Order: sequence, then C-alpha cells, then structure tokens
Amino acid sequence: MRLVPAIDLLGGRCVRLLRGDFDAETRYAADPRALLARYRSAGADWLHVVDLDGARDGQGGNRDVIAALARERALNLQVGGGLRDTAAVAQLFEAGVDRAVIGSAALTRADLVQDWLADFGPERVALAFDVRVDSDGIPRVAIHGWRDQSAVPLWEALARFEGHGLRHVLCTDVSRDGALTGPNVELYAEAARRFPRIEWQASGGIRDARDLQALASAGASAAISGRALLDELIPLEELRAFLPNASSPA
Repeated sequence: MRLVPAIDLLGGRCVRLLRGDFDAETRYAADPRALLARYRSAGADWLHVVDLDGARDGQGGNRDVIAALARERALNLQVGGGLRDTAAVAQLFEAGVDRAVIGSAALTRADLVQDWLADFGPERVALAFDVRVDSDGIPRVAIHGWRDQSAVPLWEALARFEGHGLRHVLCTDVSRDGALTGPNVELYAEAARRFPRIEWQASGGIRDARDLQALASAGASAAISGRALLDELIPLEELRAFLPNASSPA
C-alpha cells in the first residue's frame, strides 16, 4: 500500500476542512509547490489535489495552481473537485494532470462517467465516493462538496460501473475527515471484500503509521493523508514503508 499526500486548495491556498465543513477551515502558510517538493523528497510518487472551490461551486477556481503543480513533473497528480463535464476533465489532462478524480458526477451522471472510463481509460479516471455511515451501518453517498446527502448506498453506486473497467476508487468517511480520529478500517475491509478488483484509496482520519498498517491489512491499495502530513504528526522513518521512493535510513 502506498501513502498519497493530499493538498486541498481554496482560493489558491492550502487548507484543511473538518468533516467537509467550509466554516471549519484551517489555513496553512505552506505554498502548494513547496509542499509538492517536500512530499517528493520524502519519497511519495503521487499527490492528491482537491479543488475545493470546484467541489463547492462546480467551477474550477484553482486551475492555475494545479497547472503549475503539473508543470513541475515532480509527482504524478490526481485531481478532483468540480469535474462535471467532459471539457473540464479534458482540460485537466491538457494541463498535465495524470488522473482525474470524479465525485458527484459519478452518482448524478453515471452514464457520462462510464463514457469517460472508456474514452480516457481506467488508469486516468478514478471515482471518489464520500460517504456517511447511517445507523444501520450502511455507507451512503454524499455529493456536491458533502453538502447534499443522498440515500444511495456506496455498493449500489459502484454497481453502476461494473463492466465498465473501473479500477480506482477513493472512498472518504466524511465523519472522520480532518478529525484525526482514525480511519474507518471496517468500511474499507468490506469494500475490498465486495469489490476485490478495485484498487481502493482510503481517506479520512489517519493519525499514525499504525493506521496505515491497519488499512493495508484491510485491503486498501492507497491511503490519502492531508492533515497528519501537513502537521507533521508522523515521523518520516515510520512512513518509509508506505512511500515508494523513500530512501533507506542511513
């Protein structure tokens, strides 16, 4: 399993939201390009970037910053937020982004997203399902920057893409995102059991290297971490096993 650092962009600045709440924003002074360089130096091979303006408003408000990161060619970039039509996805690829992460459209425009998987290829298109687990233990998909809660179970949403080559899925437990309360390991274990051919990216709640090991044991292929890395809560030596290009300790 690989660790994928995350940068969330709002108004061109790096921020973190608590449980997806735009009113619970923490701003970071670090420049996005400096963060990219830091994570490359640590040994990461991918960077996950979220355009929060796009996720909230459907308009990509951070495209210039994202294009600048892509021009660095320092890490593979996967980018999500506000990708709701073919032109927006194509523009990302033209800017040098390696993988588009499709959120709300995967639920609201599944037929179109199926076409993207066919046209761009399953390595270049990942689906992102943000979920809230209900009182019966069923993960139900939230959309539009987590503001709208659907009744659709995660498993039903995924079933729409069976037979369409889907390979990469990022799943976030909204209740844990940015909270440093530990990931929902049971959710990802069930996801891997139900859909073993999918490479699952787990997001939300990661605190330490033990969480990363638990996710690896649950069957996750990648773990997305924002706050724990931004706040440097995990010693680098504990991360080396999850960073493909990390140098060996002296």
